[in-house]
Amino acid sequence: MTPTQPRPLWAGRTLALVGIVLVAFNLRTAVASLSPILAQLEGDIALAPAVVGLLGMLPPLCYAIFGIVTPLVAKRFDLEPTLIVALVALSVGLLGRGLAGDAVWLVAASTLTFAAIGVGNVLLPPLVKRYFPDRIGLLTSIYVTALSVSTFVPPLIAVPVADAVGWRVSLGEWALVAALALVPWIVLVLHPRRHEAADLPEEAEPGLLRYALRSPLAWALTGIFAVAGFNAYALFAWLPSILHDIAGTPPAEAGALLSLYAATGLPAGLIVPIVAARYGRVRLLVAVAIGSFTAGYLGLLLVPTVATWLWVALAGLGPLFFPLALVLINLRSRTHAGAVALSGFVQSAGYLIVAVGPLAVGLLHQATGGWGWPLVFLLVASTVPAAIAGAVVARPRYFEDERAS
Repeated sequence: MTPTQPRPLWAGRTLALVGIVLVAFNLRTAVASLSPILAQLEGDIALAPAVVGLLGMLPPLCYAIFGIVTPLVAKRFDLEPTLIVALVALSVGLLGRGLAGDAVWLVAASTLTFAAIGVGNVLLPPLVKRYFPDRIGLLTSIYVTALSVSTFVPPLIAVPVADAVGWRVSLGEWALVAALALVPWIVLVLHPRRHEAADLPEEAEPGLLRYALRSPLAWALTGIFAVAGFNAYALFAWLPSILHDIAGTPPAEAGALLSLYAATGLPAGLIVPIVAARYGRVRLLVAVAIGSFTAGYLGLLLVPTVATWLWVALAGLGPLFFPLALVLINLRSRTHAGAVALSGFVQSAGYLIVAVGPLAVGLLHQATGGWGWPLVFLLVASTVPAAIAGAVVARPRYFEDERAS
């Protein structure tokens, strides 16, 4: 096979580049745009803590389900048409959240929104491979950066927009950004470029996927992946409310602190894979993550009004387990088939566990009437599983070798 020769980034594929960046930017805007304006929304729509927890669990639950379904749909209808339908659904879902008249409508619109995002999560890597086979590393960095930006921008502007023109605009405005992402993909479908071979989402080999159910390594990787997401989605749903109640933080400042929490994932996403892959310091990274979780949650528990931003930033550093789990999927597998099986198992099982986080925190808050026990719960649920799973993934072992032994 002739190696793929690099060509200029913009050469004949400007629409694809713009389209990939716009899609990536739309994959997290809905996650963190609701909780900063929850108090204003509840002035019009009554939401029990359990409902807020349900809204928080929808993203990982939809990612788990549509991570399995999307490859089957894409193989039948191809990448671009599947993405266009997902972007239309995303636009409708985001607009529907802004127009919601009651809790049922809000939950239904959010479900459609996160289902569409789940499809986009799966389609982005093969789209990069299809249009930029010579620049996979660069394009992956670009879209991961866009993804990170889309996580910390919404909390920054949610409250100011809601104060100026209402919470409905603050939620619904993201539908316009999603609709904008449709434009390059519609143009590409109307003027398609033919490909000799379609780069479609890959499915795990059934035998390897069944083995993952019995693999200590697969479950350990699932553990650190789930710890990261469990905490992240719980705090995306509840952090502004927690800060308001325990530290008296005003809504706009709480939104900025949620943005800070999200922003800590950007440098972690850039540094962690290098430290793990190039230097093999997995045990050190596990210790840093556990220490960050511990310091962050203890700070919020014991001295929430002192250096609140520091405790939030430390709690936000803990989910460095997310990029660590992703890079270890490749580092702890010998073959491509093994990596695909590990990725499918870790992300599907992991997101199912992650989905419990926001709901569990909401129910615990409702039962206790405060945030002390929910924060203790998050502290224990972060450090104990991470220490056990981290000890397993830190050892240099391979998924396929376990099966052979």
